[in-house]
Amino acid sequence: MERSGSASRALFPKGPSFTIDDFSSKDFIVRDFVDELAEISVSFNRRSGPAQQPFDPKPLIRTFENALQGLGNLSEELQEKESDLLSQVRRAEIQHDQTLDTLGSKLDQSIDQFEALDLTLNNPNENERGSRGEAGGNIAVQIGEKLEELDRKRRRALDANFLIQCWLQVSGTGELTSLQDIQRQGGSENKVRCAVIAHQLMRISQRLDPVSWGHTNGVRNGAMNGDDNVERRHNTREILEKFCETLEQDLLKQFNNSYRKQNFDDMRECAKVLHDFNGGASVIAVFVNQHQFFIDRDQLITDEVTMDGETWEQLADPDSEPPGVEPSLQSLVDEVKIIMQEESFIIKRAFPYYETVLIKFIQRVFQQSIQQRLEMVLEKADTISSLAFLRSLHASRSYIGALVEDLKSHGLTEHPEPCSPQISQTLDQQMEELFVPYIVGNSYIEREKRSLEELFNSLLFKYNIYHSRRKKAPTGFIASLAQQTNQLMASAKDAYLERLESSDLTATQKAMMLRVAGVQETDKNKNEIEVSESEGVLSTATAKRMLTWLAESVRRTLELGSQSDTPKDVAILLNLLLMNMGQVYVETALEAALEKATSQENVRTEPDLSYLPSVRPAVTIGSMMNRFINTVLIRLAESNTTVRRSMEAQAKIGIEGIEKKAGSIMKSTVDVIINWVSKSLAQQKKLDFLPKDELSIIESLQTPTCTSISFFLSKGTRLIGQAVDGANLEVFSSELALEIQRLLFEHFKKFKVNATGGLMVTKDIAKYVATLKEWPLSKDVEAAVELLTEIGYLFIIGPEALRERSRNLATGSGAAANKGKLRKADFKAFIQSRDDARTVGVQSVLSSL
Repeated sequence: MERSGSASRALFPKGPSFTIDDFSSKDFIVRDFVDELAEISVSFNRRSGPAQQPFDPKPLIRTFENALQGLGNLSEELQEKESDLLSQVRRAEIQHDQTLDTLGSKLDQSIDQFEALDLTLNNPNENERGSRGEAGGNIAVQIGEKLEELDRKRRRALDANFLIQCWLQVSGTGELTSLQDIQRQGGSENKVRCAVIAHQLMRISQRLDPVSWGHTNGVRNGAMNGDDNVERRHNTREILEKFCETLEQDLLKQFNNSYRKQNFDDMRECAKVLHDFNGGASVIAVFVNQHQFFIDRDQLITDEVTMDGETWEQLADPDSEPPGVEPSLQSLVDEVKIIMQEESFIIKRAFPYYETVLIKFIQRVFQQSIQQRLEMVLEKADTISSLAFLRSLHASRSYIGALVEDLKSHGLTEHPEPCSPQISQTLDQQMEELFVPYIVGNSYIEREKRSLEELFNSLLFKYNIYHSRRKKAPTGFIASLAQQTNQLMASAKDAYLERLESSDLTATQKAMMLRVAGVQETDKNKNEIEVSESEGVLSTATAKRMLTWLAESVRRTLELGSQSDTPKDVAILLNLLLMNMGQVYVETALEAALEKATSQENVRTEPDLSYLPSVRPAVTIGSMMNRFINTVLIRLAESNTTVRRSMEAQAKIGIEGIEKKAGSIMKSTVDVIINWVSKSLAQQKKLDFLPKDELSIIESLQTPTCTSISFFLSKGTRLIGQAVDGANLEVFSSELALEIQRLLFEHFKKFKVNATGGLMVTKDIAKYVATLKEWPLSKDVEAAVELLTEIGYLFIIGPEALRERSRNLATGSGAAANKGKLRKADFKAFIQSRDDARTVGVQSVLSSL
């Protein structure tokens, strides 16, 4: 047990523990720390047994002191070595700086020497340092130029030597051995040299061997050494031309082989040699003429135009939309677009002078393929009808123009950039040359004019026949006014019949003219065909057809004609419109209506106002014409002030002519109606308002005169409404109502009226007022019409009522009647018409006035 207790005790006593704080404290002293450590050690030893000696720190202190002294010695030795090293570093740095200064000064000295040398060489007379930069490199350039000049002289001398050698060979032996050796070596440079030397030999042959060229006068035929008896044995011209031809054919053959293999680099070399040889004409011709596109198209050029019969008929029909470009021409243009884009890529890679080649290719495409097919299409269209030709020409121009614009925007050899100015100019020129034969001078606008005249004459044929058969006014002012229109109408009718019988009229066009005119082919004498009254009436639908045809013609004129000629062209179309639609169509109908109106101003039977409905379509058509002229035609002539003013004056005269004739018709209609109403009122019986039987008054509503006049005015109301509308209708109705009111006002002053007859007067006036108020009247006129009612009351009221009404009379002029009041004179006249006017009551009223 004791052993186990002693075993649990530590063998060595645990020493003191320290931290970093114990050594870093300001109060830490080494000697005190050692003493304290010794104290602790002694205390431990005392616990271990009584026989231990007290701890003596002195040996330890001496050991520490010796160690400290050794450390001090080491520190001093280390410091001395460090000082030696630092001094060595400073000496090395000083030496390095001195070396750099020495080398820098030597470099500056070398630069100065070089600049001085350069200055001396370039500017021996100048010593300023500032001129060195300006003269730098001149010596090198001069030396290089001199070397190049010497090299050129050397090569020129070698070439001259070789040229003389070749000439001696060809003139002496008739062979070109040296030149053929160079040709066999191959290569672009050697081929170019062969071509140049061959041309030089040709020029030498012209001067030294004139016999070969057929020149013998004034030159020597012999050798150039002065011996005139020696004759030249070889024809140098033939030999050289044969060699040149062989060289050219070899190059062309090589070019074709490279083209098949798509070897663009070799093609470019051959093209370059041939360009230096003969300007490249042969290689361009070979490339263009042997192109597969032209070979295939030459085989297809004899193909017929592929448009079917129904499409041709649609093309000749003026009322149908144009079907567009002819299919075979469209196919060709589409193919040209693809070919041009593909070949431009090849041309740019195969030819150094690609723009020249592309221009030749464009010319060949347009002048051969497109032009031939275009001529075939237009010739076929011309056999159909004049309209078919114009539509085909326009559609072809538009489609080919779109091709030109697409090629310009694509760029061809400049793709993706736009075409160069030269290529764009070539495309525009080829486009213009295609259509010059068809639009040069006035040929195109004359075609348009003839086509429109045929259409207008066909459309108005039955209309003109109807009015030519119409019974004319015998003589007078109206007949003189209609004379010019009648002549134009007859001329249009005769022109249609003459054209219909023309030998150069195609079957399709003849069928179209008959269809538009509404005439059958079986009608042998077209001038004697039957026409109905409806075919002599104006129609806005007909006018719209004419304007539609004219608008299509204007569109073609703008796109096909030149911009400078546009004002003159539209002026021609304006004259055509004013003559056919204005004079022949509208004014003919208006003159017929005017003749009918004036002829009825003094008729004894009831007038026929059936001519009035023709006024409204005439005014509508005139408005359509005026709007079309001002909106389209005159605007297109703004670039030419003189032509524009002339067109404005012509249009004004034409439209005013229509308006004046329409106004004359309405004015004459007023006279017709007023005259008839006046005649009808004159037939009023004296006893109509002095009835003796009151039962008859009750049974009858109005007098017969009132009934007939009211019925006539009611019929006229419907017809007048078909003639004019809006403000025009109100003005016309107001003027007519005032005239009728005036007639009625004076009419009832002429009759004696008894009390029973006053009721009849009231009924008649009520009917008149109701009839007139069916018209759209102005306020003043309506008040004047209402005044008629007041007249009826004056015949039925008693004296006291009369006296009351006499206090509300107008005192001014007759115009006061328009204000709804009677004048005293009129009031007195109506009162005196009463059969009881002599009674005391009525006389008192009259005496008070």
